[in-house]
Amino acid sequence: MSSLEQKNLRVLNRDVIKYIATFTMVLNHIGIVFLMPGTFLRELLVDIGYFTAPVMCYFLVEGYYHTHSRIRYAGRLLLFAVLAQIPYTLVFQTTVLNMLFTLFFCFLLLEVKARIQSPFFRWTGYLILIFLTGFCDWPTMAAVYTLLFAYAYGSDKKMWRAFLISWVVFAFMMFTGNMLYYSPGMTVLVTAGSVLGAVPAAVVLMCFYNGKRAARGKTFSKWFFYLFYPLHLLAIWGIAMCFFL
Repeated sequence: MSSLEQKNLRVLNRDVIKYIATFTMVLNHIGIVFLMPGTFLRELLVDIGYFTAPVMCYFLVEGYYHTHSRIRYAGRLLLFAVLAQIPYTLVFQTTVLNMLFTLFFCFLLLEVKARIQSPFFRWTGYLILIFLTGFCDWPTMAAVYTLLFAYAYGSDKKMWRAFLISWVVFAFMMFTGNMLYYSPGMTVLVTAGSVLGAVPAAVVLMCFYNGKRAARGKTFSKWFFYLFYPLHLLAIWGIAMCFFL
């Protein structure tokens, strides 16, 4: 494919891709909350939702390098993480921290990478923060995405390699988890479905993303993505209460 053909494919801006990722996240949550485990539709919706994490981590890295204030960026993540925790706990009935906390810890990974020069202390910081994501939604894998994308940032070749590595790591993690619940053949099938849910994220970002924000509604989109997370969780909880009480 020529460079001109590749350029012509880049028709999606950052906000459109984030709206798509938000939609796939909602599908994932609907599948988890409302559908029975093991059913085809539930597995399909959950797998579609695996599009979200790499997209959000990719844009976290991009945002880190382009934001006017990293302190305000981190503050927004932490504020809305706190606001979303009660709705998240109500919906999923868990003590796990929500994904905005995960993104906050991933933001700190980028700070460690940028500010700590000593390899020993830098990797110590990485390990501590990766460990902390283990108490959150998107455990460990979001940190892997963030570090891979950060080290590949600015090079399409390195970024494709980062996505490939992330698929291998993700497949391994899913396989080891699935083998506790499924037969060997079903474990391979379910794991393949999970990875296929993540692959479109790379295709969209690397082939269709034009590197721009939406020309209009920038402020609306900026706050929509923060506000939508706790609000959609409250909506899901309200609907679940109507169905299950």
